[in-house]
Amino acid sequence: MENIKYPVTEVTSENLEKVGFFCYMSARKTEGYARKQAWVRERLAEGMRIRMVLPPEGRGFIEYLPGESAWRAVNAVGYMFIHCLWVVGKSKGMGVASQLMELCEQDARESGMRGVAMVTSENHYMIKKDYLEKRGYHIVDDAPPAFNLMVKQFTEGPAPAFCGDWELKAAVLGSGLSVLRADQCPYLESAVTGYRGMAEEIGVSFKDVVLDSARDVRNKSPSAYGTFSLIYNGKLIGDQFLNKEALLLKIAAVHQG
Repeated sequence: MENIKYPVTEVTSENLEKVGFFCYMSARKTEGYARKQAWVRERLAEGMRIRMVLPPEGRGFIEYLPGESAWRAVNAVGYMFIHCLWVVGKSKGMGVASQLMELCEQDARESGMRGVAMVTSENHYMIKKDYLEKRGYHIVDDAPPAFNLMVKQFTEGPAPAFCGDWELKAAVLGSGLSVLRADQCPYLESAVTGYRGMAEEIGVSFKDVVLDSARDVRNKSPSAYGTFSLIYNGKLIGDQFLNKEALLLKIAAVHQG
């Protein structure tokens, strides 16, 4: 590809210990890092790819895999699915993201896939839809509170879709505070410790539910994000980290009906 200008490091089972997976690199001795590392090793065997632009050239990465193995609450068989695209610091706006996206799209074409899919949100740290629209993606489904499923289609065929049944999936968790999470994000281990303490402090029961497979995410997640959900008394109250003040406000809203 003639427009590549940054050296790209690909994570493999052989170099995983050395190069890591971009996130949480300063906390390699934590349980969250170890759990993500084990998760990555298993996913690499399923066809996941992580490609990184590393200092001093830049700072960014992309994580993607075949849609049937995606750890989001989507049905995306036949598509390449992007979990994360993250560019930080001075690398923003310098073509790092475009280069990583091009590599993913090329990979999908060479693999004979129908296209590339990704979940976006205006209310989350995830990629915003405007960026993907500029690359030829369009919205094929949406989910509350502000998630869009976007696709760049190469060939005709069924479009991906969100799994749905969000309220039903939240209701089965019952009373108290519950966290549904997967090891796809290394930051969640410390977050769970914090929520367990918050639950004790306010006198409610606590459940930590670990999603062990992509099927678990599709079948159990009450949020389109898939790998992290906060549920209180059977109601979804968050799909990203809430501090104590925000958590208490969400809990109060549930009690008020």
